[in-house]
Amino acid sequence: MKVAVLLSGGLDSTTALHWARRHHEVVCALAFDYGSNHAAQELACARKQAELCGVPYCQIDIRSISAHLQSALLSGADAIPTADYAEDNLKQTVVPFRNGIFLSIAAGIAESKGATGLVIAAHSGDHALYPDCREDFMAAMSAAISHGTYAQLQILRPFISLSKTEIAALGKELGVDFAHTYSCYCGGTHHCGHCATCRERKDAFRSANIPDPTVYEQ
Repeated sequence: MKVAVLLSGGLDSTTALHWARRHHEVVCALAFDYGSNHAAQELACARKQAELCGVPYCQIDIRSISAHLQSALLSGADAIPTADYAEDNLKQTVVPFRNGIFLSIAAGIAESKGATGLVIAAHSGDHALYPDCREDFMAAMSAAISHGTYAQLQILRPFISLSKTEIAALGKELGVDFAHTYSCYCGGTHHCGHCATCRERKDAFRSANIPDPTVYEQ
């Protein structure tokens, strides 16, 4: 199958790119600049990973849309909660309907490039917090996109039942260079080491018994 991969430059989506390259023909990697705190670092990694995989890279600027959305991810590093790994803190980092927006745009681009599938790295660890990462949403969105495209595009979500630890382990098996991935919500040159996504990243490497190549400030 010819597929387009949604690539953020993080651990999960980079592993999804490598998975897609093994199982399908990847026509492009799609990255979105939505004006997040960590856009510069994350997108640089996305471009690098696409180059390493020999996949065409397509970056879409949707900052004009994000200007109307409310999220700590769009409000500067000082807005990122670092207290404890609690749901109320993490909810502040949700970008409303982010995956819905990405997938809608990606469907049009993918069909234009001759793809019949979209690969997204939504996983089980995201389900509780992000409504647009859950399987019921993905199934409904896949059906809508299929009905709305001549190619009957479908959303492939290979990690929907996997944990981040399992994704890290798969990434190692696929030969992912995790040093060229970025996760930190604060967006510094190095990972801060204490925001929610840095903690999740550390835990994934530790639980998978994989050396963590990330440079953390703390």
